[in-house]
Amino acid sequence: MARPRSTAASSRAAMVKSKDRATSSVASRRAVLKRIKDEEIEHVLFWFTDLEGHLKSFAITPSEIPGALDDGMGFDGSSITGFNRIEESDMVAIPDPATFQLMPRPTDEHGHEYGSKVARMICDVVKPDGVPYDGDPRYVMRQALERMQKLGFDTFNVGPELEYFLFEDDKDTKTLDEGGYFAMTVQDAATEVRNDTIHALESVGIPIEYHHHEVAPSQHEIDMRFAPALEMADHTITYRLIVKEVAAWHGYYATFMPKPLFGENGSGMHTHMSLFKNGRNQFFDGKDEHNLSKVAKAFIAGLLVHAREMTPVLAQWVNSYKRLVPGYEAPVYVAWSQRNRSALIRIPLYKPGAEQATRAEIRCPDPACNPYLAFAVLLHAGLEGIEQGYELPDEMTTNLYRLSDEEREEQGVDALPGSLGEAIEELAKSELMRRALGEHIFPRYVELKRREWDEYRIQVSEWEKERYLSAL
Repeated sequence: MARPRSTAASSRAAMVKSKDRATSSVASRRAVLKRIKDEEIEHVLFWFTDLEGHLKSFAITPSEIPGALDDGMGFDGSSITGFNRIEESDMVAIPDPATFQLMPRPTDEHGHEYGSKVARMICDVVKPDGVPYDGDPRYVMRQALERMQKLGFDTFNVGPELEYFLFEDDKDTKTLDEGGYFAMTVQDAATEVRNDTIHALESVGIPIEYHHHEVAPSQHEIDMRFAPALEMADHTITYRLIVKEVAAWHGYYATFMPKPLFGENGSGMHTHMSLFKNGRNQFFDGKDEHNLSKVAKAFIAGLLVHAREMTPVLAQWVNSYKRLVPGYEAPVYVAWSQRNRSALIRIPLYKPGAEQATRAEIRCPDPACNPYLAFAVLLHAGLEGIEQGYELPDEMTTNLYRLSDEEREEQGVDALPGSLGEAIEELAKSELMRRALGEHIFPRYVELKRREWDEYRIQVSEWEKERYLSAL
């Protein structure tokens, strides 16, 4: 990526004219400058993601921060996956002062921190004239929230549960333990790694609810407390980096690859969702047998109707579909239920007095998605259900894995795409996903994922050589 540079073209006045992005206040920018000085911060990282959710970053020295807070920092967008071509590549990263955080540092054997003091801010990407860049995944999330607000809601709360594996290194999949779900410390070799990870996450303002060993060997889960969608997307990209960094401090490698181990459960990102208005959960209705409001039912119906076409955003890699197979606790059938965990959408049971916690949980996303795009398409699908008045089908109480294909077809239960190739063709013909992702990202995303699928399907695997070489 080209060396960042300040630019006067993206003046604060130009950005204020744009209603499509939040502009920071003078007070918030001054607060950032004060913290940089008081805490003797040596560098500030400017973060944003590419189309696939890979974190991009460049560092700014303290002397450059005042200008960068006012006018942003320029960079070459042609070097970023899914961004503009080289002839129209000038982009500007505008830091959001509300995301300013001091990054955690490793400690020595005496508990003393060492290394440079570094902070970070997450950026919105704009064009040189200050107009929001429609290829910025964070902008896509903002657009989804704007649609939500036009429909009368003010908050889309999201609570993702990210699972991941710890391996000895990034060259192999040698596990650290053979512990299973909720394994105790004797079998869970990484309890201290998780404890240090939680401390690091909380130090950057990410509240944690609980953590535990997951089902597969060396698999872990640390759950963040729910938050509004844009804030949670920011938390998610930070979470993934910190999990990897803390693992590296301990000499291990953390991966969010959806299915790294054959024959074991993959890593999911079950995502809980609810809509609020004036501080009240719009999903709750105590008179309904499931305690679900008409809004909730229409939202869930939207998720079900558009499940197949949004799957390649929620599960965007070839490897994602090695996880989405029957038998490993991953959902593949498009249905909803309160208790049935084989269904795509689960409604956690209502507890008296916990009306505000009424929510829907979708179980197909994996932790290697781009959270900005993932949360945006989930919101658009749900809002489409509300706007169009979709009817929620009957609850599915039967274990879907035990039904034959004919029985599922008789009951009108569809299945998620079985491969990235199948999934991306569902996306390619979706008008809703085109509107959700925008005219810049949509065709680029389809092209990118078709290319990935083509690269994969022409490979000759070890399984094929073992199966066929000596027999054919």
